[in-house]
Amino acid sequence: MVPNIMTPVLALILWTFVIWFWLYATRLPAMKAARIDPKIIKRKQDLDPLPVSVQQIADNYNHLHEQPTVFYALVIYSHLVGVADGLNVALAWTYVGLRVVHSLIQCTSNFVPVRFFVFAGASLVLMAIAVRNVIALLAV
Repeated sequence: MVPNIMTPVLALILWTFVIWFWLYATRLPAMKAARIDPKIIKRKQDLDPLPVSVQQIADNYNHLHEQPTVFYALVIYSHLVGVADGLNVALAWTYVGLRVVHSLIQCTSNFVPVRFFVFAGASLVLMAIAVRNVIALLAV
């Protein structure tokens, strides 16, 4: 079976849903415990009484909608123009793995120096995929 570069996209989407479930599994009980009425929430600050551990998960869910959008675009581009070779597939899986590690760090200990190191690594992987696509484009 030929490795498919779109499979890591599906994996990251599924991981985002895992974090979504984790978010609501922690946020809803925390809101109830803090007696926060969902009908009166108008801004993020209204959730400040929630424990930091609950807010970290929500922050991570939001982060999974930021930088990964570049990943999705790069992978789709790679697939469409035919630069979905084994190395780009491996890079895509590496990116997904780093985002999962980033999530686990942010949702648990949230030790920022390590989290930043993982984020930077994921960013470098995205840059490598982009550079490989530029090189392929220039080679045509």
